[in-house]
Amino acid sequence: MPDASQGPDRGGHSGPELHTALVGYGKGGEVFHAPLIDAVPGLRLSAVVTGSPERRAAAEARYPGVTVYPTAEALWADADRYEIAVVTTPNDTHAPLARAALEAGLAVVVDKPFALTAHQARALTGLAGERGQVLTVYQNRRWDADFLTLWNLVEEGALGRVHRFESRFERWRPEARGTWRDSGGTAVGAGILYDLGPHLIDQAVNLFGPVASVYAEVDALREGSADDDVFLALTHARGTRSHLWMSALSAQNGPRLRVLGDRGAFTVQGMDGQEARLGAGERPDAPDWGVVPEEAWGVFGSGGDVRPVPSERGAYPEFYAALRDAVGEGEPLPVDPHEVIHGLEVIEAARRSAATGAVVPLSGAARRA
Repeated sequence: MPDASQGPDRGGHSGPELHTALVGYGKGGEVFHAPLIDAVPGLRLSAVVTGSPERRAAAEARYPGVTVYPTAEALWADADRYEIAVVTTPNDTHAPLARAALEAGLAVVVDKPFALTAHQARALTGLAGERGQVLTVYQNRRWDADFLTLWNLVEEGALGRVHRFESRFERWRPEARGTWRDSGGTAVGAGILYDLGPHLIDQAVNLFGPVASVYAEVDALREGSADDDVFLALTHARGTRSHLWMSALSAQNGPRLRVLGDRGAFTVQGMDGQEARLGAGERPDAPDWGVVPEEAWGVFGSGGDVRPVPSERGAYPEFYAALRDAVGEGEPLPVDPHEVIHGLEVIEAARRSAATGAVVPLSGAARRA
């Protein structure tokens, strides 16, 4: 895991700037990518692709001098001006646009979900390997403050042998929006399993290793909605059980994290604050970026003997700092696509489990453990 203890990109950078093109300027591009690219030394947000006049105006106002292309094809025709393409578009376009960017000679970041199927993801990873190009996936929740804190507790052995990991992303949105994400089908990657599942599964797999079997409950509870309430029970090859909840219809949320070990437990109540700050337009290079107030720290212990655990700093900019170093200096990828492919296998197994009511085994999990 990256060292986030010193805040965003405290190591500095003295190399040339890498020109970065952002393909898509919806919420994902505007909130989760553009500010981070702009804030990390060594990267320059040089281009945006959007066909929307309103989004074009917003991008040009916030990032003076940015080149705005109406289509991805127009960007590929100019690809020699850029080093990196970031794909943050509707889910069913991730794989084809990532392929096109690789074929145009660019290093590529793909927003989650990496692809709609593990087969698509393997094909992309193979193409990047053949071409010797950087391909990575934006799993930014690896840099959540609560996850970084939990990672340290697990690595230090403070929890002992963890037997149960509970993790939730829950919201209260009783009426479905008319967007493709809320009301589309699985063929376009709509629904909460594709939206929030990649984050929850990725964190579980990073902490406790490959998944051996999956049981899933996948429901569409709101009128006109894609799946909006999902529960996953994962059994990891090493024995830990992960229980993951994601819901748009949670009027009272459970703990963000509850982790049970044979030496103690760790519980976190609230969400990491970086998303809210990005959504409010704050710059992620602020000196206090990612700092968690003491009242929001998680608690560790057992029974009545519990204590707050000082939180690590949340550090979304570290993804892009690591990307810069991978592209410019050949350093390790911030997220290895092979790790993310297993998460897509879990999602596919969850679909099968929800359709049949059965526990679905994942072949090869023991070999990957």
